[in-house]
Amino acid sequence: MNIAVIGTGYVGLVVGAGLSHSGNDVICADIDEAKIEGLKRGEIPIYEPGLDKLVADNLEAGRLTFTTDVADAVRRSRIIFIAVGTPPGEDGSADLQYVLAVARTIGRNMDGERIVITKSTVPVGTARKVREAIEAETDHPVHVCSNPEFLKEGAAVDDFMKPDRVVLGVDSPEVGEELRALYEPFVRTGNQILLMDIASAEITKYAANAMLATRISFMNMVAGLCEAAGADASQVRMGVGSDGRIGPSFLFPGIGYGGSCFPKDVKALIRTLRDLGQDAGILEAVESVNERQKSFALRTLEAELGPDLSGRRIGVWGLAFKPNTDDMREAPALVTVEGILERGGEVVAHDPVAMDEARRHHFGDRIRYAASNYEAVEGADALILHTEWHPYRRPDFQRIRDAMRGRLVVDGRNIFPVDQMRELGFRYHSIGREPVG
Repeated sequence: MNIAVIGTGYVGLVVGAGLSHSGNDVICADIDEAKIEGLKRGEIPIYEPGLDKLVADNLEAGRLTFTTDVADAVRRSRIIFIAVGTPPGEDGSADLQYVLAVARTIGRNMDGERIVITKSTVPVGTARKVREAIEAETDHPVHVCSNPEFLKEGAAVDDFMKPDRVVLGVDSPEVGEELRALYEPFVRTGNQILLMDIASAEITKYAANAMLATRISFMNMVAGLCEAAGADASQVRMGVGSDGRIGPSFLFPGIGYGGSCFPKDVKALIRTLRDLGQDAGILEAVESVNERQKSFALRTLEAELGPDLSGRRIGVWGLAFKPNTDDMREAPALVTVEGILERGGEVVAHDPVAMDEARRHHFGDRIRYAASNYEAVEGADALILHTEWHPYRRPDFQRIRDAMRGRLVVDGRNIFPVDQMRELGFRYHSIGREPVG
């Protein structure tokens, strides 16, 4: 099939490369000239394991091309994916200006029947707005469908190539079968292709992310109870997660969720519920718990070192919101680092891949960037762990103890062994477990 993907961000790149890998001719289009020129050379603007090879292989095979000529991409393609950003507005709603601008461009340049698919995360009713924007520009027939993405950052390539389900909101059985054929190479092991109405598909994406965010905030609320009652949240998690009706996923207490999806999607769903006169109380509580959780490290620092951190050096392990990505959008580390700087403290940070992102877009030269995680703790009064990167999970604790000036360790992901921290004399704080020292 001839396919265009408009937008070469995180979702667009994975979709374009993945569909080209199954034998389709895919044009990825974007108005960012510098990004497109880099992609033509195989330079990937984001960190996502396996994506660089997938792009390079399909560029070499001639199935994947990049262009700034969006109009030409529309004319040359039967199926067009819209994969541009939908940033949150001030009221939390998804900003659809880029989606609708692409829709108008498609309408002005299509020269026959087209299938247009919203791949961006958009609120219910967006497909109707996209159809109206396209039909205002053309008399050619258009089918507007919804195909929400369920890609986890750090595992997006595998998620696309081996999806646990494909959700397709379609406007006719014929289009449904055409899109089923497009995705069948990716579900040969028997996972489902779910055909449904468009509104249901649009809601499915938000509902899925809101449910996962709810599990995280629920477990963090339980962790607070555990700490107050002298219980161990790790043991409670295992007891709850072993229930077959619940399962163990997304029940790890921690320093809060971040990234490009959960915070934005929860806010957008809250806004949609309010606009439709529905109660958003559960999700408002989810968001409130998460915002408080992001300040866990700062609250611990204040309790242990006082509100004035002048002259204090704080080592930070992990800046990205999760491992295997350089994405720092809504990352808990942003709250912690900015809070330390506001209180007069010095920050020395390490992250395997996100330090360039931190320097360019967040902290500049206001903090120090360490060449290794051990360098980050040299002379530190405290160590804070935000991101459970594999190199951080079982470090040389004796080396850390010898390098630090203080003994305070704040574990925002509960990955360090309590007994070992106690034996080495650390003052150790984690989520929902009794402090040590």
